[in-house]
Amino acid sequence: MAMRPPVSVPTLSRRAKVVIGSIAVLLVLFTAIGTLTNVYVDYLWFDETGYTEVFWTELQTRALLFAVAGVATGGLTALAVYLAYRFRPAFRPMSLEQQNLERYRQSLEPRRSLVLTAVAVVVGLFAGFTAQGSWETWLTFRNAVPFGRVDPQFSLDLSFFVFEYPFYRLLLSFGFAIVLLALIGSLLTHYVFGGLRLQTPGQKLTGAAMIQLSVLLGLFVALKAVAYWFDRYGLVYSSRGELFSGASYTDVNALLPAKAILVFAAAFCAIAFFANVVVRNFRLPAAALVLLLLSSLVIGVAYPAIVQQFVVRPSADQREAAYIERAIASTREAYDLDDVDYVDFAEETTGEEVDTEAALGELRNDDATIPNARLLDPNVLADTFTARQQIRNVYGFPEKLDIDRYTIDGETRDYVVAVRELDSDSLSENQDTWINRHTVYTHGNGFVAAPANQVVTGQEGGEPNFTSRDLPTTGDIEVEQGRVYYGELIGNDNYSVVGAAEGEEPREFDRPEDGSDGQVNNTYDGEGGVAIGSFFRQLTFAIYYRERNFLLSGAVNDASKVLYVRDPRERVEKAAPFLEVDGDPYPAVIDGRVTWILDGYTTSDAYPYSERMELGEATTDALTGTGTTALPNEQFNYIRNSVKATVDAHSGEVTLYEWDTEDPVLKAYRAAFPGVVEDRDVMSQELIDHVRYPEDLFKLQRDILTRYHVDNPTDFYNQNDRWAVPADPTQSQEATATDEAQPPYYILAARPGEDDATFQLTSALNAFRRQNLSAFISASSDPETYGTIQVLRLPGNTPFRGPQQVQQSFNTNDQVARDLTLFNSEDSQAVFGNLLTLPIGADGLLYVQPLYVEGTGENSFPLLRKVLVNYGGRVGYANTLSEALDQVFGAGAGDTATDSGDAGTTPDGQEEPTPDTPPADPSAPAEPSAPPADGGASTPELDQAVTDLDAALQRLADAQRSGDFAAQGQALADLQRAVEAYEAAQSAAGSAAPASPTG
Repeated sequence: MAMRPPVSVPTLSRRAKVVIGSIAVLLVLFTAIGTLTNVYVDYLWFDETGYTEVFWTELQTRALLFAVAGVATGGLTALAVYLAYRFRPAFRPMSLEQQNLERYRQSLEPRRSLVLTAVAVVVGLFAGFTAQGSWETWLTFRNAVPFGRVDPQFSLDLSFFVFEYPFYRLLLSFGFAIVLLALIGSLLTHYVFGGLRLQTPGQKLTGAAMIQLSVLLGLFVALKAVAYWFDRYGLVYSSRGELFSGASYTDVNALLPAKAILVFAAAFCAIAFFANVVVRNFRLPAAALVLLLLSSLVIGVAYPAIVQQFVVRPSADQREAAYIERAIASTREAYDLDDVDYVDFAEETTGEEVDTEAALGELRNDDATIPNARLLDPNVLADTFTARQQIRNVYGFPEKLDIDRYTIDGETRDYVVAVRELDSDSLSENQDTWINRHTVYTHGNGFVAAPANQVVTGQEGGEPNFTSRDLPTTGDIEVEQGRVYYGELIGNDNYSVVGAAEGEEPREFDRPEDGSDGQVNNTYDGEGGVAIGSFFRQLTFAIYYRERNFLLSGAVNDASKVLYVRDPRERVEKAAPFLEVDGDPYPAVIDGRVTWILDGYTTSDAYPYSERMELGEATTDALTGTGTTALPNEQFNYIRNSVKATVDAHSGEVTLYEWDTEDPVLKAYRAAFPGVVEDRDVMSQELIDHVRYPEDLFKLQRDILTRYHVDNPTDFYNQNDRWAVPADPTQSQEATATDEAQPPYYILAARPGEDDATFQLTSALNAFRRQNLSAFISASSDPETYGTIQVLRLPGNTPFRGPQQVQQSFNTNDQVARDLTLFNSEDSQAVFGNLLTLPIGADGLLYVQPLYVEGTGENSFPLLRKVLVNYGGRVGYANTLSEALDQVFGAGAGDTATDSGDAGTTPDGQEEPTPDTPPADPSAPAEPSAPPADGGASTPELDQAVTDLDAALQRLADAQRSGDFAAQGQALADLQRAVEAYEAAQSAAGSAAPASPTG
């Protein structure tokens, strides 16, 4: 048969080859320079912080996995292609199919070595990049330690599932990938070079092609047999149970035997393919493959579905009981909830009736909870801190402040704390030059703290009593080194070049000079930063930051250092890449130095029978995005707060301490990174005293407890005692409100059955899809009882008010509603603070909420105006917590409140106003009649204005209930006139602003 003339292959001119080659070289060069620069700058950071062990271990592990996977995948794929080419047929019948393929053969023949090399390199690079991302899987497999507990189905130590099983699955996935790539490459090569003839009459495969394809198909099916064997263990992660995780009745009784049968079926099929090397007839292996497919469909899919539908579902609560018990126990263990202290609380009350006499006695005897009731909301007061303690525009405070506790003169109390950080975004236009941004404004300065249960009063309202303040920092918390070069506001993109040559004047702005308009400058003398005195280092950072001033500016000299990766959270994540880091670092003064404290978690997604969660989603609440960063949205089903970390705000020194000494995952990582994590015994007592139970972990645990507090598997399946995290009631006041979860709150209070106050993280829990309160959970941060979780379970048949119902009782109170109308004006707005739940005695829950007022003008900030309390449905609303308690419980109830005395001072030397709201009679209604809203002396005009306000509000409510829009419009107009009359009467009377709670 005549053949078509060979197709000529176009060739490039020499000039084109030179141009293309030059471009390719430049691309490779620039890529290599950029990559090497990034790696070198990373190394310099690890060298500076003393964590080169982490750098080299991770780099070597990644390189090892890259090389092994790349060589294995690329090499074996190329070998299969080479063998297919090597054993190509010497003679081919020249059918039309082969004539069409001849042009491709002639094009490939001269370049076969290049093509083969390209295939190996491309496939190898892809596999290598994929494999190197699993470096943690390899390290934990290699350094696995036993858990000391076995799973209930296979009686294997849990380390097999957490450490070994993921690695075996990784090997299997690469095995399948190699065989598939080799099979595809062999098929294409055999087809192009005539070993496989699809359209040619007669024999379709040559003997060599049949042997090679039989071996590859046999290997694939053999791997499938191994996969079926490991699928048996994978049943411990099954989600068939819908309401629980792990092997279900159907998995154990139908799918587990099916997987064992499929192992033997796949092994038989593999033998049939290998036998085809001798038999050379695809009928037997094809029949075996069909049998395997049918078996997998019938016994692996259809039979379990039938069992699930007709055996399990009609009586699922009974069939699944044993497996639900496994899931409950394993999930509790995985989330460290297997030792929760459940307390039956308020069994003798209905949640509505108030035994005033008994409650009054408990309040008078309380010297732990009420005196420490928090009036300052760290989520609201950032603007107040900024207004009163910013000092210069280059400083700033985060949107969410922090809560910590300090013992001063033998008394422990909680404080709202913050550091005065550098805020480069607030630089004015003429300040925002490279010199200023990176060499002059390099750091923040100072530690600010205010007792959380105190305010000082002024005409506008109450503001924090800053007991640690100003520059340099003065107050009852001694700060020896207050300069903050590493912080949350600085950010990683804002590097600083610090250090001055010998004899050179300091250039870094440190603080305003005392008593003048000048400033005090400083030269960084800490141990942090990377030295860039040499031209090579300067060139490196000029390339890294794409900034020529590293080479040209006189501010960069032989003594210069670069400070970078300055966010505490980012520093810990970089130093310990095997940890997930809590989203809320907080500052503490340790040994006179400002220190950031962070929580590190070890996690796994391979704990058997444990419910999987989305890490980021589960830690999201109403405050996420306003100062609290949620964790990455990754799946996991095991977590431990295994590490406490500190970052020195001045030197940037990162220290990791082992906190959970029993965590097997941390033990594996400590074996992989020896010396990186310090022993717990090394922690100073002062540091231990400031350790808090972490918020993100607590949010995960409370979410798990809403379902897994139930012991009985039938109750769990029926979900008849499910709880829910309540929506944040303070967000419901805003027009853009959502149903985001109420964040947990730190409080200093006594637990039921305890005499002394302890620092704890707390949250209320509602009944599922109801607003009634079902439980109150707290986690201790006290060093003696750290980590103990207590759950107060309320009687299920009583209507205890939940947070949103309590908030509604506040909003509908006549006096509160009237004041809100006044506060929410063109010039101001009301801001509700955190609604705290405080257990009182053996059967009472007291809600306390501060109410702030903030101006709407520029640079306005919130000030405390009122305090609201709710106990058993009775509402107290007054200028101080003491007065509000008296309104609810009777005279003397608020004597133990911190603001019952006269401890506070007024800002700017003003005299403190006298509280104007008298204690209420114990028999008075729950909603007391109030004096004039602004607390001044009463006049006939003012009294009449208050009466008109009440009447207008009542007419508005009546019109809204009746749906009469015309009456609503008239009532609103009357209300506006009443407000104007009230303001005029107030001005005429010369009334002062309402007195605020004092500390």
